[in-house]
Amino acid sequence: MKSFNVGMIGYKFMGKAHSHAYKDLPMFFPQAAKPVMKLICGRDEAGVKQAAQQFGWEGYVTDWRELVNHPDVDVVDINAPSDAHKEIALAAAKAGKHLFCEKPLALTLADAREMLEAAEAAGVKHMVGFNYRFAPAVQLAKKLVESGRLGTIYHFRAWFLQDWIVDPTFPLVWRLQKEIAGSGSHGDLGAHLIDLAHFLVGDMEEVIGMSETFVKERPLPSSMTGLSAKGSKDAPHGPVTVDDATLFMARFAGGALGSFEATRFAPGHRCTNSFEINGSLGSVKFDFERMNELQVYFTSDDEDVQGFRRVLATDAPHAYMDAWWPAGHTIGYEHTFVHEAVELMNALADERQPVPNFVDGVKCQAVLEAVDQSIAQRRWVKISEV
Repeated sequence: MKSFNVGMIGYKFMGKAHSHAYKDLPMFFPQAAKPVMKLICGRDEAGVKQAAQQFGWEGYVTDWRELVNHPDVDVVDINAPSDAHKEIALAAAKAGKHLFCEKPLALTLADAREMLEAAEAAGVKHMVGFNYRFAPAVQLAKKLVESGRLGTIYHFRAWFLQDWIVDPTFPLVWRLQKEIAGSGSHGDLGAHLIDLAHFLVGDMEEVIGMSETFVKERPLPSSMTGLSAKGSKDAPHGPVTVDDATLFMARFAGGALGSFEATRFAPGHRCTNSFEINGSLGSVKFDFERMNELQVYFTSDDEDVQGFRRVLATDAPHAYMDAWWPAGHTIGYEHTFVHEAVELMNALADERQPVPNFVDGVKCQAVLEAVDQSIAQRRWVKISEV
């Protein structure tokens, strides 16, 4: 069995998700190449030391350059804030390390392209973290589209709704600062919708959008981790420099129409990541809050029983599920990262590019920037323009 030594930069929300995936993979997917949790990196020594012990990493460092250049590291996992992605990825590629980077790939399309070019020039493997592709129900939707069972695709509509910053006194965390995050709901949530659209339906040709920042200033935080933070409403305030909500429409190269909504201002929606696909022969509906289910409709059903049916995507024929539990025993959010890690390890062992990779990250970034350009210029923008 092959194994690959992983060095990971970042140890909070995504760092914990990735660590869990590497730790569980050998137990449930024993035929896959094994990730060896070699080094974890973070700037706060006390915090990263605790994370190394808690998550099961062999060692820790506080300087990412040390990790990138360590002779025992084969793969560099980047889940630090978005503004750090490019510099780390370029250095890791130069050092000959394979790359796994969280989305969005970079702050700008130019940076994303530079990262892809560097990885290709170095001849290293590269993967981008679009984990929602790896839910078995989403994989089933892909199968139904690719097999033609939904016919000609007419519509793709998607929405990713959250509510964690509705309170105007919630602190100004890094995800609300453009210089660190790149964008708000658009790049954080909308990027997942864009990738799902590319995965399930295909490339987009043109887009038109709008956005809004509902709360213009927020109190500065005293501490933050993941999607939580502490602070006082009486603390000094700083400007919110990203969008709170973005909506856009798209035309796909294959002729389908698309609509996309991403917001952090939808009270009652904790993580409503959903899509619906309508084709000439049927439709599917998915909601990540019920991630084990796919709603399926076929026009060929007899008229007296036509309607959406609930398919529980937990049986052995469904992607990845033969490794888990008996049929009907559901899986959760963390399992999408395990499946992602399986794809990464198997690709490295097979000496092929994993999917999705930096090419997909660049395609996503191009749509994000085309929407931004559309909003600024109040017009339809072709993806080929950016």
